[in-house]
Amino acid sequence: MAVATVEGARARPTIADVAFEAGVSKATVSRFFNHRERLLSPDIATRVEAAIAKLGYVPSPMAQALSHGRSRLIGLVVADITNPFSVAVLRGAEKACQDAGYLVMLFNLGNDRQRERIAIDALASYQVDGFILNTQGQDEGHAEVNALHGRPAVLVDRRYAGLNADFVSLDNPGAMRAACDHLIAEGWSDLLYITQPLKGVSSRLERTAAFSQCVAARGANAIGEILELVDASDETLDSALRVLWQRAGGPGCAHRRGAVVAGNSVVTLRVAAAMVRLGWSFGVDLGFVGFDDPEWAPLIGPGLTTVAQPTDAIGRCAAQCLIERLQGMQGPARERLLPGQLVVRGSSVSPVGAAAHR
Repeated sequence: MAVATVEGARARPTIADVAFEAGVSKATVSRFFNHRERLLSPDIATRVEAAIAKLGYVPSPMAQALSHGRSRLIGLVVADITNPFSVAVLRGAEKACQDAGYLVMLFNLGNDRQRERIAIDALASYQVDGFILNTQGQDEGHAEVNALHGRPAVLVDRRYAGLNADFVSLDNPGAMRAACDHLIAEGWSDLLYITQPLKGVSSRLERTAAFSQCVAARGANAIGEILELVDASDETLDSALRVLWQRAGGPGCAHRRGAVVAGNSVVTLRVAAAMVRLGWSFGVDLGFVGFDDPEWAPLIGPGLTTVAQPTDAIGRCAAQCLIERLQGMQGPARERLLPGQLVVRGSSVSPVGAAAHR
């Protein structure tokens, strides 16, 4: 049989070409690919197999999957693909999906809540089997993502009120306790927690609440304040750090030393830039612990102490939870909180000789 060509290039053969070559119907070829050879006579099965080999026909994985009611695609919605956390979680989820025979389709929200509904609808149009969602969180007045077109979903890092879905995240309260306990044990008892705007983002809310609880549990042994960076100006941040430094080292307060806890790597980078502007040193003028462990953390000053999130494990766990649902697991929504790892570097160690710099 002659297969149609375009501009001299051999066109990809279709199931209709195979059927014509074998002298059978397309339905017969479909039965062959769906492993229903028992419905075909040996002669017909041999002819179909020979036609496939002659034409070099390869069936579309999507078409085969859809014929079985599954696309083997998983939709992954990410709040911000420029965030290293999101990228690392995506890698873990993608690996687990590939191991299980699934492919991932990515939709980046670009930190725009209005695109959440668009993302769900767009991915559903590609017949994804389920969703892994790292949404913007939920604010009153913003579009909801509760309508998932009948597909299961798993939430990563950020909760979504009213959405009946499994949830995988860092154990934020446990990680904050580890950070604060470490700083206080090292002699930093005047703490400033700096976070990006809360905006209903559950992970930010949980870390902020956990910080307040940690300080309160220490009684007179520690004091703490919270700075929400709703004002993006450098002066706001610089001013807050000056107040912390002066309060911790002022008259009658020599027993207190000031330290910053940063809510994520974005805040960490801003604090590092502020320290340069002020001419201060981590571990001497101010102590420091930051959430997330970017690859540049060991390169700043004496090295920045961080709470490393198990991003690969979070991604893999989210994918596994979703795949279990796709395989028929029933029951109430599950919560998987994974522990962080405190990576101690010079920014938080006991401030030897700090008094000489005040």
